[in-house]
Amino acid sequence: MRTVPVLCGPTASGKTALALRLAGERPLEIVSADASLVYQGLDIGTDKPSPQERAAVPHHLIDVLEPHEPFSVAQYLEQAEAAIAAVLERGHIPLVVGGTGYYVRTLSEGLYELPAPDPELRRALERELETHGLDALVAELEASSPQDAARAGRNPRRVLRALEVLRRTGTPPSRFPKRPPRFRYRKAILWPPLDALKPRLLARIQRQFERGLLEEVRALLARYPDPPAALNAIGYKEVVGYLRGAYGLEEARRLIEHNTLAYAKRQYTWFRKEPGDVTYLQALGEDAWPLLERWFDRQ
Repeated sequence: MRTVPVLCGPTASGKTALALRLAGERPLEIVSADASLVYQGLDIGTDKPSPQERAAVPHHLIDVLEPHEPFSVAQYLEQAEAAIAAVLERGHIPLVVGGTGYYVRTLSEGLYELPAPDPELRRALERELETHGLDALVAELEASSPQDAARAGRNPRRVLRALEVLRRTGTPPSRFPKRPPRFRYRKAILWPPLDALKPRLLARIQRQFERGLLEEVRALLARYPDPPAALNAIGYKEVVGYLRGAYGLEEARRLIEHNTLAYAKRQYTWFRKEPGDVTYLQALGEDAWPLLERWFDRQ
């Protein structure tokens, strides 16, 4: 079984730039582990690698779907493993890069073999989410399976899927058999102090507005007047609220800053418990380069 390198960590910690620098000096292809980069048209708010960067270094699992198309973790696993296998067949090194911890964990730990989705039950759960809020659904899941509640991480889609399985079968997802991973992984996790990361988060949000985040969301809403789930991503849902008149522009910015920081904190909590062959690189952005280079070349 081949060992595949992974570069992950909290948002705005410098993963993309470091991965591109590695790829400029080594025969790498990048396999994204980011839940928002799969969607076409979500470019500025996700800090998606530019067309020039993607022309210079092959990227996979980016721009594979329209925003209205559903995408499950099972689909991610299938496509990511296929991409990794194809990169290896070409004699190159696949580097998995991203901040969606659930994707990274699924690649390295395997995926529970769950029953097919039940659309009617899912719609009922979505109505409950709108009526009663996320806390009530998380409490129901936690009462039956704290392990599944922890894995869902207050992500609405994961909470709904876990409850869908639980209500349909009486068994929580974590008690189903698990399909083993196809590859082994070794992981480098960028681990800067949160106080050092916060100014980078705020600066990135400022750049996103300067680059045209409002115009990007306006264009998406013109195509999708009923916003699809992809537009629930941080940076998009807050601008949607502003454009729909729920609050002013400054409040939208404040919400993006607050929600991005909260997301980064959740990423720290998630990656702190990352299993397997893990190295924490306690540096930020380009300062992490010497540590990353030594880690990568340690085969």
